[in-house]
Amino acid sequence: MKSLDPRVNRLPVPGTPGTIVPKVPLDQFGSFEVFVQAKEGKPFQHEGIVHAPNLELAFVLAKEAFTRRFTCHSLYVTETRDVFVSPTTEAEQNAYDLIEEATSPAAKEPYEIYHLPRRGKQHIHAGTVTAGSPEEAMWLAKQSLNTKAVFNVWAVRSAAIRRTTPEEAILWQTLPDKKFRDASDYKGGDKLKEFLERRNA
Repeated sequence: MKSLDPRVNRLPVPGTPGTIVPKVPLDQFGSFEVFVQAKEGKPFQHEGIVHAPNLELAFVLAKEAFTRRFTCHSLYVTETRDVFVSPTTEAEQNAYDLIEEATSPAAKEPYEIYHLPRRGKQHIHAGTVTAGSPEEAMWLAKQSLNTKAVFNVWAVRSAAIRRTTPEEAILWQTLPDKKFRDASDYKGGDKLKEFLERRNA
């Protein structure tokens, strides 16, 4: 009997030796991290996750999920497995205190560094370092971006990020004018007052 869940169909029959059948293309989507820049000049902030078959479609789905009802200046996405994560600390301990010195002989490339300033909040872009590995990027960030205690640090290769291109920036140019997206723009009290005045006229 076949299951509607492809993950179940890949498993061997219980009690019977066998091999796990490999996934077919698009059998299970990957997860992608979404970062949004609300206004020009503001740092990018992590907003959430989308599931998609590839980076390009993840960008499209992120746009639909995270920028339809809020103003946005720019957006980018990266695959979750490309995010290198530091240990998470408790209380007043700084996550950078747990990062040890690391160097890499590999070719240097830019890494974007994100800080979690408070529990319950989102990671915020803190700066860029040039390193040969994510571990080295963390160590360099500790030297240059460690200005206040943070609970967690992320390092993402700049080359692994799908950014908004200059040609795509027009996607968000009209959003600030769409006040109908905001509940405050409906002015329910004023409309009710106008209706009652017309009815009693």
